[in-house]
Amino acid sequence: MNTQLAGTGALLRLALRRDRVMAPVWILVVAMLVLSLPGSLESVYGTAAERERLLATMTANGSLRALYGPVFGDSIGALTAWRGGVFAGLLAGVMSLVIVVRHTREEEESGRQELLSAAMVGRRAPLTAALLAALTANAAAALLVTAGLAGRGAAGALALGLGIGATGMLFAALAAIAAQLTESARLAKGLTGAFIGAAFVLRAAGDAGAPDGGSALTWISPLGWLEHVRAFAAERWWVLALFAAASAAQLVAAYALAARRDVGMSFLPARPGPARGRLGSAGALAWRLQRGALLGWSLGFLAAGLVFGGMTDGATELVGDNARTREIIERMGGQAGQAGQGVLADAFLATMAGMLAMVAALYIVSAVLRLSAEESGQRAEPLLANAVGRLRWAGGHLAVAFGGSALILLLAGLGLGIGHGEDIGGAVAATLGQLPAVWVIGALAALLHGAVPRFAVAAWAVAGAALALGWVGPALNLPQAVLDLSPFAHLPKLPGGQDPSWAPFVALTALAAALLAAALTALRRRDLAA
Repeated sequence: MNTQLAGTGALLRLALRRDRVMAPVWILVVAMLVLSLPGSLESVYGTAAERERLLATMTANGSLRALYGPVFGDSIGALTAWRGGVFAGLLAGVMSLVIVVRHTREEEESGRQELLSAAMVGRRAPLTAALLAALTANAAAALLVTAGLAGRGAAGALALGLGIGATGMLFAALAAIAAQLTESARLAKGLTGAFIGAAFVLRAAGDAGAPDGGSALTWISPLGWLEHVRAFAAERWWVLALFAAASAAQLVAAYALAARRDVGMSFLPARPGPARGRLGSAGALAWRLQRGALLGWSLGFLAAGLVFGGMTDGATELVGDNARTREIIERMGGQAGQAGQGVLADAFLATMAGMLAMVAALYIVSAVLRLSAEESGQRAEPLLANAVGRLRWAGGHLAVAFGGSALILLLAGLGLGIGHGEDIGGAVAATLGQLPAVWVIGALAALLHGAVPRFAVAAWAVAGAALALGWVGPALNLPQAVLDLSPFAHLPKLPGGQDPSWAPFVALTALAAALLAAALTALRRRDLAA
């Protein structure tokens, strides 16, 4: 056996054990995003005439092509690949970067990798185990998608499943390179996430300008390759070779970089001090640590708001007189039973505001869990050994997390209003109206960190469950009792003609405050993580 790979099996078993909760959740989210679509699409576009109308509308609607991509066929399988393929590939990429960075750079940052490397562990074993863990997760997601859609056409189901899995592995290889280049797990995730975002933007720009998806910008993006696999529409199997070649080239680069650095080192080290400006308080330090991430989220939410706002008229045109689609949008937008294009536009804007708020829950979880990263990385202990109390230290990060979530939703609302060109104030009210639910999820993340830091990562599952319920719950016609498990289900949906009650806003804000108080009390009483 190659001594460079010694211990790979043991490290892989350890990685799979550590991911025994997180990985299955990600796999199910990726698979269910696709598998939840055929039934709802069949109820919406049940006839050939309706599907032909959809194809004609999408060909003429650049804003919707930018979001979903072009439609290459009129079968339910082809519509499923169109509606969910790109988003499933994007989620598979995020899942892969989390897994790879967690078992490479995070292990080095915490010091555990140095201990493991003192045993019979080859130099390439940690990276190989991380990539195999990502491969296992992507293969499982691909298998679920293929099996779930096999009844719609075995070849199309296999093409879509392989395309999603290949997309995930391409970004896993990219994350492996980022883990060698950067000094921290946070930077590695941010760098890979930026490339994933750029891939989506390039594909969107290309598809907006080319009805057939033939733009050069689309072909630059791996997400564009995924749509050009053309599952259920005369599959292009050769496109999968692009994924294989790009992944192989990136893996060669990742292993070459790994062989040329020591454990804990990087090719892009952090700039040495002293830091510019004053860091006179724990809050100022928290702001310095988190401002880059907040800037990225802010720009992303402003751009997303502009795109979704500009899509409003096209979306209402696409819905037309389709009763089932109208029912789903109105249910998500909280205005069921009303009529008129203006009401439908308000329902669409309310739906987009709710979706952006659910994504904002991911931001607040990541910002709150920066406390866990500082503590497990042993950077909190030297700080707290000085004249800084735990509440001041935690309060600085929580202020950035909760204030930052308000900022990005404000910018999202501005983008929605500007993009739609009407009632900017109403669009801002729609996004900020979802803020109490975002704060509840952030407070739950703080409570997990304060009370049971070992399970703080479960906050991601809470945010993911809320996102899944809001995204696919109405389309699946889930019972209201199930939808009510999400805090977002209890808030009035704006904009709209109804006069909202203040009670849900006050109740959820009070709940968030109570959870935060419990979190800070628990943090103050427990020992710091070793």
